[in-house]
Amino acid sequence: MPIIRAFWAIIRRDLSLAFKRRAEMANPLFFFVLVVTLFPLAVGAQPNLLKAMAPGVIWVSALLAALLSLDGLFRTDFEDGSLEQMLLSPHALSILVLGKIIAHWLVTGLPLLLVAPLLAVFLGLPEQAMGTLWLTLILATPLLSLIGAIGVALTVGLRRGGMLLSLLVLPLYVPVLIFASGAVDRAASGLPVDAQLNILLAMLLSALVLVPLPTAAALKMSVN
Repeated sequence: MPIIRAFWAIIRRDLSLAFKRRAEMANPLFFFVLVVTLFPLAVGAQPNLLKAMAPGVIWVSALLAALLSLDGLFRTDFEDGSLEQMLLSPHALSILVLGKIIAHWLVTGLPLLLVAPLLAVFLGLPEQAMGTLWLTLILATPLLSLIGAIGVALTVGLRRGGMLLSLLVLPLYVPVLIFASGAVDRAASGLPVDAQLNILLAMLLSALVLVPLPTAAALKMSVN
């Protein structure tokens, strides 16, 4: 099988498995919606405060929802032996890993991308910042999946690796959070956001090139 066909086969396989476990697939989305909707209840009827908090609230919630879904990226494959079959495949493991990361983003990141603007309206985010919110989500949610893949690959062989995964991944998520929420905040204030968006784009392109190889190496170590 050519490498391109194997790449698309991995994506189709993971998507079909995810839709068979719809409750598990919906957990990050429900968590995201729940966290965002709890903030107005805690803060109270203060529209100006909610408007100022909206970029940070949305992005912290999206980051935590992405972290919640990370453990399943390679865990099921490790438990049922599919990961060992991938290691034995004649195709480059890094390409197969990239396919799994893309499928993970389609299942977990894309729903957040669709729901976030509605929650932004709920929090009172200005209309002029909606386009920037979309752009930051498009650029940064795949970046969260790419960064998290390295941590998952390192901890997939551990029985209780969830806490270690959080400790490994959260510090790497901080720059994404700073630039993404900062861009939305500046857009809400009518300030230019080109610098923040360009940095997020550069981080995404760099991660697409650099992440698959160390993730594949970490998976080999974890399996061995």
